[in-house]
Amino acid sequence: MLAVAGCSNAEQPAAPLLFDVSGRIEDSGIREASGMARSQRESGLLWIINDNGAKAQVHAIDHSGARLGEFNLRKASNTDWEDLASFRLDDTPYLMVADIGDNDAKRDRRTLYFVEEPSPEKKGKSKLDWQVDYVYPDGPRDAESAAVDIDGQTALILSKRDIPPRLYEVPLRTESDDEVTATLLGTVNSLHRPSRQDVEFAPKTKDWYWQPVGMDISEDNLAAVILTYREVYLYQRQAGQDWLDALNSRPARISLGNFKNAESIAFGNAQREVFVTGENKNSRLLRIDLSGVTAK
Repeated sequence: MLAVAGCSNAEQPAAPLLFDVSGRIEDSGIREASGMARSQRESGLLWIINDNGAKAQVHAIDHSGARLGEFNLRKASNTDWEDLASFRLDDTPYLMVADIGDNDAKRDRRTLYFVEEPSPEKKGKSKLDWQVDYVYPDGPRDAESAAVDIDGQTALILSKRDIPPRLYEVPLRTESDDEVTATLLGTVNSLHRPSRQDVEFAPKTKDWYWQPVGMDISEDNLAAVILTYREVYLYQRQAGQDWLDALNSRPARISLGNFKNAESIAFGNAQREVFVTGENKNSRLLRIDLSGVTAK
């Protein structure tokens, strides 16, 4: 069962809403699905990446979880790949692989890799088109959530362990290969904030339910979703509104119930269709219809 409710400082009862289990991820090579993105080329196709320690490889599945193919990303390394986004630039479809994970907050720099989206049937390797290396202005941060604001031609990065999370901006392209400094846009205060007791006991219970682990922006650039370990947050952006303001507006909050280890989220082909999966091997692939859900 899926539950949805408005989000505020006071908890509100959630109204029941059904979601679909589209299938399971059948590709045994996808063991820790840390990021997911819709295809800009083919309807019904999702791209998925694995977490750190895996190959620099991007996998293709359909909406039932069936394997469609994969490609290796040349001249890229998987230090800690944590999210994936797709977008069109000058009418060319691209994928952005976000190597932004840093559990111990020790990495000097992070890298965003950009590659023109290939056909899923293509075998072998795909050439890296460009990369953007960046540092944070306020010291190392762990992050698992990245999305592309195509109107602003920037990547948005949401930190994981800060309470509240911090939102950063990185340009999609730079004039040189020099690393850039991300811009701190502000904090996202609309996500559920844990109690002091929640934070204190999390290392014992292994339950960091409030932490954001994925993010995506719809193709029309007017809606965004943020995934935590337990919930999906849906935001609507008004005309002329920047994304920091939009992500601090009151979202619709959607419970994932007993779904374990949620890790990846992506809009589907429909503007208000969302897919969620976890980092387990052969994880379920959830399809959530948000067409009747309104962020307020």
